[in-house]
Amino acid sequence: MTAMSTLLIVHHTPSPTMQAMLEAVLAGARDDAIEGVDVVVRPALAASAVDVLAADGYLLGTPANIGYMSGALKHFFDQIYYPCLDATVGRPYGLYVHGNSDTTGAVRGVEGITTGLKWKRLCEPLTVIGEADTTAREACRELGATAAASLMPE
Repeated sequence: MTAMSTLLIVHHTPSPTMQAMLEAVLAGARDDAIEGVDVVVRPALAASAVDVLAADGYLLGTPANIGYMSGALKHFFDQIYYPCLDATVGRPYGLYVHGNSDTTGAVRGVEGITTGLKWKRLCEPLTVIGEADTTAREACRELGATAAASLMPE
C-alpha cells in the first residue's frame, strides 16, 4: 500500500464568490487523475496546528478585507505559527484571493507570514477581482489540481 499525502485547504469563505472559488479549487484538487492525495478542508477559524502538522502541503483561500487577508485567516496563522514553525519548513503552499477592487495587501500579508514559516510557494498567487467568472473558476480548478498533483507519491 502506498502512503497517502495530505493537502490541507484552509479557507475563509464568507461570500458567494469565495464559495464558487472554493468549489472550483476542490474540484481540481479532487480530480480523478490525481491519486494518493487526501484532501482535507478546514474553515480558517477551525483549522489547527494539528491539521497543519498532519499535512504535506497547503492551499490557502481568503478574501481581501480592508486591504489585508481576512481576520479569520490571520487568526489561523496566529494559532499555528509557533507550533508549526520548525516542523513545516519547506512545505509547498498555494494561495487564492478574492477582492472587490484590490488584493495586493492580502497577498503581501500572506506571503510575509509564509516566508516566516519558510513554506515554499508552488505558483503565483491566484487573485480574482470582482466576480469569479468562468475563466477565474477554471484558474481556481487548475490551482487545486496543481497543488494536489504536486503531492502525488512517486
